[in-house]
Amino acid sequence: MTEDDPTDEISDIEDRIERLAEIAERCRKYILASKIAIGSGVALLLVTILGLFGFGQTAALGSIALVLGGIVSLGSNISTLRQTDDAIGAAEARRSALIGRIDLRVVADTPMKLM
Repeated sequence: MTEDDPTDEISDIEDRIERLAEIAERCRKYILASKIAIGSGVALLLVTILGLFGFGQTAALGSIALVLGGIVSLGSNISTLRQTDDAIGAAEARRSALIGRIDLRVVADTPMKLM
């Protein structure tokens, strides 16, 4: 790769942006699943505490574990999503800078052919 032709580096950056976008989308899915787990755990805990269906202590402990696991997963994935979004922003800025350095040629005015 030469300094005059940054197209290979731009292509690599675009590949990296695509991979980071996939990671970000996966994080969003895990965040949604974590929120569902937290909500389900809270609902199960309330049902257990109120004694509506006669669930025992095992259900109460399971619901607490579900809530705590959801909170941990939510925090971890939110942190990863923020870092990934920052990396995407940096890569897009780098790509824009490289595109700005390319010496683009103006194509002469030629009549456009319509098919």
